[in-house]
Amino acid sequence: MKRRDFITLLGGAAAAWPLTARAQPSAQRAKIGVLYPGLASAMPSRIAALRDGLQAIGYREPDNVEFVVRSTGGDPTRTMPLAIELVERKVDVILAASAPAVNAARSATTAIPIVALDLESDPIGSGLISSLSRPGGQVTGIFFDFPDFSKKWLELLREAIPKLGSIAVLWEPATGPVHIKAVEIAAKELNVKVEIMDVPGISNLDDSIFAASGKGVDAILMLSSALIGANAEYLAGLTLGLRLPAVTLFPDFARRGGLMAYGINTVSIFRQSAPIVAKVLRGAKPSEVPAELPTKFELVINLKTAKRLGIVFPTSILLRADEVIE
Repeated sequence: MKRRDFITLLGGAAAAWPLTARAQPSAQRAKIGVLYPGLASAMPSRIAALRDGLQAIGYREPDNVEFVVRSTGGDPTRTMPLAIELVERKVDVILAASAPAVNAARSATTAIPIVALDLESDPIGSGLISSLSRPGGQVTGIFFDFPDFSKKWLELLREAIPKLGSIAVLWEPATGPVHIKAVEIAAKELNVKVEIMDVPGISNLDDSIFAASGKGVDAILMLSSALIGANAEYLAGLTLGLRLPAVTLFPDFARRGGLMAYGINTVSIFRQSAPIVAKVLRGAKPSEVPAELPTKFELVINLKTAKRLGIVFPTSILLRADEVIE
């Protein structure tokens, strides 16, 4: 059984990116609001995946669906105003990508259904939903409720760097405590010292990574956040330039020059969300639409970067990888 199969079995105008259809308004057209607390440049591929998924089940732009997409540009102070803007636009559903977006949408409205793409929260433990099969409230969606991944990231780093003694962990506080707590527990088990670097916004990204480098850590782990996912190429170049071995949740990080990544294909979860969005648009209550877990996980290793960092990956990792970049 493949690793990802096993895991699956476990269970504002300046900041806005205008994707709204240009066709004449139609009384039959559903409005899908998308709230993304990251860079607008990351949105085209994600919206394309959502559009393709919806088209496969009968929703075609601009005939009967309109996208109203809002991106904060990495500025956390814009999340709430843009959530309110979507409510004022009278969207029929809000697709909230990330925990901060979900929280902002819930604060902005109690009437509009919310489909979450939340890779940071424990949805049941936090009270966001009652259960995956029957959410029971205003929110349903896709959740990455696998805190054990924190230990897997550290184990991968330990295999690649046998003398691993310390790591820096980039963490956006607005995403919540689930994964950072899991990292601290895993690091204690593996006897690895942790330096937590808060990244409250995109303007803090460089400072946090340079500070991590200055502490002389052996590697860096970047936890799930729209700021991290939307800046994969930049972060790959920065960590390589500082000679910091790095791992994160987002496979694009390794594909763009980072050392390795193990986790979710973010484009695929936008496509996965399409049937959930469609059910809500057709009148189903979020409380009765089952929430889901991601269905696709990838381990991507970049051997070019490893060579430049003087790291030799053991065969045990390479054989488990879904993709090896040579």
